[in-house]
Amino acid sequence: MDEQPYQKPAPQTGQIDQMRLQMLMNQIRDNQNLSLAVIGGLAASLIGTAIWAAITYFTNYQLGVIAIGVGFLVGFTVRRLGNGVDRAFGMVGGILSLLGCAAGNLMTVCVIIADQNGISFMSVLGELTPDIAWELMVESFNVFDLIFYALAAYYGYRTSLRTLTEEEIRSVMR
Repeated sequence: MDEQPYQKPAPQTGQIDQMRLQMLMNQIRDNQNLSLAVIGGLAASLIGTAIWAAITYFTNYQLGVIAIGVGFLVGFTVRRLGNGVDRAFGMVGGILSLLGCAAGNLMTVCVIIADQNGISFMSVLGELTPDIAWELMVESFNVFDLIFYALAAYYGYRTSLRTLTEEEIRSVMR
């Protein structure tokens, strides 16, 4: 008689009821707020930019890793205020994270210019035009900026999207 090794029974897993899932997703989508997500994400992006410039000013170091923090800050804010599951919320988080990083780099360069020339940061900002800003960004850009920008956009995107809670998942199981 061939004996087969004992196999532990597989845990019972329910199946998702597609109709319940669709109803839940419709309810969640009804409660999304893209406008609030954009406003909050923009504010978070500006706060992240200010924090980046302040850290640079006080430490005298330009830390690209702060870009990842900007991505998380923006994404978290977009998720909390927008409560969105649609890709548009991720796009808002990713784009605003990227803009916050670019602004953070620009403000960092302005801090350095002000410090090197013994003038106020506000004086440097007062002289900033779009052409000068572009030139400063091009001159100060390096490959590490690209890496940190990509990470910030990724985390801004991923963190912006609301996920289903365990309770919500259980509610759609058969």
